[in-house]
Amino acid sequence: MRIMTPRGAAIVEVDQAPAPRFLFLLTHGSAGGVDSPDLLAVRDAVVAIGGTVARVLQPFRVAGARAPGSPARQDEAWTALAASLGERFPGLALVQGGRSNGARVACRTARAVGAEAVVALAFPLHPPGNPGRSRAQELREAGVDVLVVSGDRDRFGVPDQADAARLVVLAGEGHDLNRNPARVGEVVAGWLGPRFA
Repeated sequence: MRIMTPRGAAIVEVDQAPAPRFLFLLTHGSAGGVDSPDLLAVRDAVVAIGGTVARVLQPFRVAGARAPGSPARQDEAWTALAASLGERFPGLALVQGGRSNGARVACRTARAVGAEAVVALAFPLHPPGNPGRSRAQELREAGVDVLVVSGDRDRFGVPDQADAARLVVLAGEGHDLNRNPARVGEVVAGWLGPRFA
């Protein structure tokens, strides 16, 4: 489905759980899409525990851009999109997440959209080779519990345990988390499942 935001159209692919207990908004990184192996594995694992999953191709990607633009513009679009999806799925608790840049958006907007938790896949702690430009504050200021799943070979760095409710570092994984996507899905479902039992 296409959903209009103040920054253009987003494309949303919804996979509904048979008896949904929560709505999980999931998005991509700067240059990616919603069909990366880790996002598909998370989708499958979350649907299996009762989450309806909406994978969101953000407006900047729909428009063909590889760079997301300013955080304020991206967050404006995301907030509008989350409100629209909340209206389409009333009564469901909201969880949101993303990989890389999408994880940053999910953290920055969590409080504004009323999310109960955030899943941050490959949160880009700093630009590659520039650890002095930490983005850890975005994790700390999410205002809700955040699960961070990172690879121990991630060139964007790995956050501290103190900056998230739970940090899982997967051996042998890089920033793309594509070595064992099923494991990424298991970690996310294992964290979310008890919250919505």
